[in-house]
Amino acid sequence: MKRRLQMITLLVIALIVLTACGMDQAPITSESEGIWDHFFVFPLSWLIIQAAELFNGSYGLAIMLMTVVIRLAILPLFLKQQKSSKAMQKLRPELDKLREKYDPKKQEDQAKMQQEMIQLYQKSGINPLMGCLPILIQMPILMAFYFAIIRTEEIATHSFLWMDLGAPDPYYIMPALAGVLMYLQMQLSTRQLPQEMAAQMKIMQYIMPVMIVFIGIALPSALSLYWATGSLFMIIQTYVIQMRDKRNEASSDVATEQ
Repeated sequence: MKRRLQMITLLVIALIVLTACGMDQAPITSESEGIWDHFFVFPLSWLIIQAAELFNGSYGLAIMLMTVVIRLAILPLFLKQQKSSKAMQKLRPELDKLREKYDPKKQEDQAKMQQEMIQLYQKSGINPLMGCLPILIQMPILMAFYFAIIRTEEIATHSFLWMDLGAPDPYYIMPALAGVLMYLQMQLSTRQLPQEMAAQMKIMQYIMPVMIVFIGIALPSALSLYWATGSLFMIIQTYVIQMRDKRNEASSDVATEQ
């Protein structure tokens, strides 16, 4: 879990650095060259434009719709990641016993411990890499959508609510909302984690929302709208999944008692 959090943090920081350093932000078109631009960024930009036509040219609603569509598309990956995390949590007591059994300073003991861990994973039908794989698949999709918003010319020339989508929010409302929703999302997602994992997430619960607010103040308000919509969707998604899990656990307890 700790390594996974470090990976997420590095990916987010990399995204911020790429933006701050001026990664190609030229308008994206069908003529844009390169695998990243042609097969990732442009298709998402085209979908935003098509979605805007459904809403009579409202690019704000188009961004919100596409954010939800993308989140729904990667939902199976999220569920797979969650399933893998729960399986690892159940296996954790046995893994801790193995760590206590062997001397961490002896290379021979560490080799034996790794071998026993692999056997334990195989016996339990768990692939520890599956917990990270969904994140690695999701990030390019979300980053491509991020750059599609930045590089779609039509977005920069339209307004939504009180905002010019191509300029920072003059009242800082949307960046603040995005930060608050991000904080609530992370609070909800860590509520059912074991105490140790929740403690590892604690610093991220504050760093990520603050980063979102400061970045949102400086960048086009279209991005803050994207982040706020994504966080709101994740809050609803996490709540629904947690309610489902509680119902399943209650049904399982009743079946066991009978």
